[in-house]
Amino acid sequence: MSAADRLEEARELLAGHPVVDGHNDLPWALREHVRYDLDRMDIGADQTGALHTDLARLRAGAVGAQFWSVYVPCELTGDHAVSATLEQIDIVDQLLDRYAGELAPALTADDMEAARKQGRIASLKGAEGGHSINNSLATLRALHALGVRYMTLTHNDNNDWADSATDAPRVGGLTAFGREVVREMNRSGMLVDLSHVAASTMRAALDTSAAPVIFSHSSARAICDHPRNVPDDVLERLPANGGVAMATFVPKFILPAAVEWTNRADENMRAHGLHHLDTTPRGMEVHRAFEALHPRPIATVSTVADHLDHMREAAGIDHIGIGGDYDGTAFTPAGLDDVAGYPNLIAELLHRGWSHQDLAKLTWSNAVRVLRDAEDVSRDLRGRTAPSNATIDVLDAPDAP
Repeated sequence: MSAADRLEEARELLAGHPVVDGHNDLPWALREHVRYDLDRMDIGADQTGALHTDLARLRAGAVGAQFWSVYVPCELTGDHAVSATLEQIDIVDQLLDRYAGELAPALTADDMEAARKQGRIASLKGAEGGHSINNSLATLRALHALGVRYMTLTHNDNNDWADSATDAPRVGGLTAFGREVVREMNRSGMLVDLSHVAASTMRAALDTSAAPVIFSHSSARAICDHPRNVPDDVLERLPANGGVAMATFVPKFILPAAVEWTNRADENMRAHGLHHLDTTPRGMEVHRAFEALHPRPIATVSTVADHLDHMREAAGIDHIGIGGDYDGTAFTPAGLDDVAGYPNLIAELLHRGWSHQDLAKLTWSNAVRVLRDAEDVSRDLRGRTAPSNATIDVLDAPDAP
């Protein structure tokens, strides 16, 4: 079969089993680029060159459901982090109102299926970083009430109750309050997202959670030894937990040769007074100037497929998915340049012998199932337990039992 035929087969498969993508940072990009002015940056129009995401390219990529990240950086702390998270939630709601014909609000697995039948893109929210709740279980529940359906326990830095993959270990995974956060997420029906967390935190969360966990945008550490990726022993625990690991496309997490290059590029950004995750026009200008002097190692569709092959072997076909991290990264793999690229990945997996049944699980069924399972756990826990009003000061006090 020719490459063109495989691509056509991929598109036909995706018409029935579209992509559930675990993580897209469009809301933060809109904040950074235009301070949420949707007239100045209209995703109903072509945003190629400015963003990875617009409605036409979501359609071209056969995206059927999107978890929109309501991320705020770790530099925002306390009440400032909570307020910024609320602003992120608000802009997603504005997008849903503005593009109601294309984007469907989704809170449940049933909502995802209903949106698919309507031909709209199911839109869910995921909070990225436990600092967003300011050590408050009531704030956690409020985020759930506002539609947040997963929370990444940390971002790039540790918080008071959980260790991050990219910070020096401080608490050894999860504190007592961190375990209470996981339990309250289970009770509320919010998925526990283990992307960005230390391996010790992954294991502690799996030991604690009564519901399936997810990795909204992480790949395989065995293929690329980066702390943001998932070790095999954790992948191997997903069948017992019921969770799903969603492979990301960020080159510095998937291509070993890109790791050192990205470290140097990040240092260059900081030397210019910019955050290393800055993807504004000024940030990209600095990135491109560095790249011109120091050619960038290029990840490809095949690089991502290598991770998915391994994750399938380690965790099983029922426990993998896709989380591109578009508009949250300066660079993307060749062939997966933006949200229109998903058919290229499915075509590559067809070339590697993946069946239609397996690909349907990867793109759609696994993600819908994991949310439905979390809803089932929540209903059971709500019927038996009251909301937790525990505080970090009590649970993590030096003399706490």
